[in-house]
Amino acid sequence: MLNFLHTFNPQSTLFKFSFLEIHWYGLLIALGALLGFLTLYYLAKRYGLKKDDIYNLAFYVIVFGLIGDRLYYVIYAWQNYSQNLWDIFKIWEGGLAIHGAMIAGIIVLIIYGKRHKISFWLLLDLVVVSLALAMAIGRWGNYFNQELFGLPTNLPWGIPIQPEFRPANYITAAYFHPTFIYESLYNLGIFISLFCWHILRLKKYKNPEKVQGLGNITLAYFFLYSVGRFMTEFLRTDYSPYVLGIRWAQIMSGMIIIACLIIFGYKLIQYFKIKIKQKKTG
Repeated sequence: MLNFLHTFNPQSTLFKFSFLEIHWYGLLIALGALLGFLTLYYLAKRYGLKKDDIYNLAFYVIVFGLIGDRLYYVIYAWQNYSQNLWDIFKIWEGGLAIHGAMIAGIIVLIIYGKRHKISFWLLLDLVVVSLALAMAIGRWGNYFNQELFGLPTNLPWGIPIQPEFRPANYITAAYFHPTFIYESLYNLGIFISLFCWHILRLKKYKNPEKVQGLGNITLAYFFLYSVGRFMTEFLRTDYSPYVLGIRWAQIMSGMIIIACLIIFGYKLIQYFKIKIKQKKTG
């Protein structure tokens, strides 16, 4: 498949009829959101969540996730929007930052969980699996927009980028690393792994209310995604603020990796404390 992309010339518009114009980017984002919702619905039902809670949760996460996604990117790349504020609303041209969606999503889940007395960690365990699938699909929108690609390459799966989309310092290069496709495949692998983890956990505990280890799937997602994102940032050529010579997304990914390790370490210590206490009393 990637070898086929070596010669294919993508177009951002799927079709245009009169005033109606459908973009690949928007279509793939919508498809990712739909399949992510179906995944969320399937798993949430198995955990015993009510239909209304699932629908409401999905609505708030998708809406505020997209807002956070876009707002974070606009702040992140303000120099691209400061002279033309209308461009802020042109999301079909690309420009979504997953870290913004993560922040907005966590805020939504904290508020929703407290109001409806549902475990925050359970909600997050469910949402991150859906997010991984949505990203695996949505990343292909970057391909059709010819954005977020990597450094020039001679590898057989390198993709052609039209001159108007190439960075000035690589204007003579013909083929580039498809970093967005690397992320898509990596996210697909994360989705499959975490989805199977959910199924195995539900089989083990039978009663969803007695499931233990809530939050572990969340930590695994944030850790795995951040490791992958940290690595792909070495290849990416799109705009990014630098701090001490390091791309901002790498700094964010590094902080998330450290936070995950600290939280996991704390949970592990608490687990062993409980086991030791049970042995002493048993």
